[in-house]
Amino acid sequence: MQRWPYNLGLHDLGNGCYAWLQPDGTWGYSNAGLIVEGNETLLVDTLFDLRLTRNMLEAMRKSIPAAARISMLFNTHGNGDHTFGNQLVKNARIIATRNCLLDMEARLPDQLHELSTKWRALGEAGAFMHEVIGSRFDFSDIVHTPPTELFDGEMTLHVGSKEVRLIELGPAHTQGDALVYVPQDRTVFSGDLLFIGGHPVVWAGPIANWISACDKILSWDVETIVPGHGPITDKTGVRALKHYFEFVYAEARKRYDAGLNVEDAARDISWTAFRDWIDPERVVVNVDAAYREFRGDTSPRDMMRLFALMARWRNVSKTSVSGVTPNGRKSGH
Repeated sequence: MQRWPYNLGLHDLGNGCYAWLQPDGTWGYSNAGLIVEGNETLLVDTLFDLRLTRNMLEAMRKSIPAAARISMLFNTHGNGDHTFGNQLVKNARIIATRNCLLDMEARLPDQLHELSTKWRALGEAGAFMHEVIGSRFDFSDIVHTPPTELFDGEMTLHVGSKEVRLIELGPAHTQGDALVYVPQDRTVFSGDLLFIGGHPVVWAGPIANWISACDKILSWDVETIVPGHGPITDKTGVRALKHYFEFVYAEARKRYDAGLNVEDAARDISWTAFRDWIDPERVVVNVDAAYREFRGDTSPRDMMRLFALMARWRNVSKTSVSGVTPNGRKSGH
C-alpha cells in the first residue's frame, strides 16, 4: 500500500489507531500497534528486547499524550519478539489467550539468553540462531512478565467507546495466535497471522488453520491491516499469504506422495513466484509442517532440528532440481 511508507517508527492510521513498524521485518523485527480514545489506550504487542520497546514507548509518548499511561496490553501470541518488552508496561492489564501463555512459558527470556551465550556448543543450529537472533538483540535484563487476564476464543473490550475484538484464530504460526479487529475503523492488527513481503514460518500449524485464518480476515469489512512483520497492507496482502500456503500445501503433497524427504522436497519446489520475499530459509520449516499434517503427526516439534534445517538451507548454494537456488532465484543470477 503506497499510502503507508514502510519506514521505522510510528504511523498514524487515523481514528486513534497507530502502527509501529520495524523494517525490514526479518527475524525478530516485528510490528506493534496502539489504539487510543480519550485517556484509554490499548498497546498491541511489545518488542524483542528492552531497548527496542523503550524506543517505541518513548516515541508514542512524545506524539500521543494518552500513551504516557498504557491502560491495556494485548499479546497476539507468545513469541518473544511480541512479548519480551512486557515488563515496561507491567502495570497495565495484560491480556492474552491461554495458549499464548503456554507458548510464553515454553520459551522464557532466560532460556533464550542462555542460548544466545552458548550458541557455539549447539552446532549449525546454534550458529544460525546466533546469526539471525542472538547477535541482534539483548536478552540479559528481560523479566518474564506474563498476561494477567486470559481468554479462549474471543473477547470484546472497549478503548473509550471504541469496540475492539480480540479473536483467537490459531494454532497456526504458534499455538496461541490471535488478532485485534476494530470494526468501526475497518482496521486489523494481525500479529504473526500475517507476514507481508517475507516467508512466514509455521512453528505450530496446521497449515489448514492458517488458510482458514486468512479466509476469516477476508470475510470482514477491513481496509487497513498491520501485519506482525512487513509493511502495512490491505486484503491484497492477505490473499497473497493465503496463496502462498495453498501453494506450499499442494507442492509438498506431491513430493510427499513421491517419497521425497523434507529437505529434498523443499529444494525440488520452484519458489520463483516468491523470489522477492525475505527469509527464504523458512520454506523448509513450512514443508516440514505440511509433511507432519500428511502423517498425522501431532508430537512437539524439535526446534533445534528446525533451525538446523534452515541453516543447511542457507548454506547450500548449489542449484536445486527445479533450477532455483535456496534463495528462490534462478541460477546464474
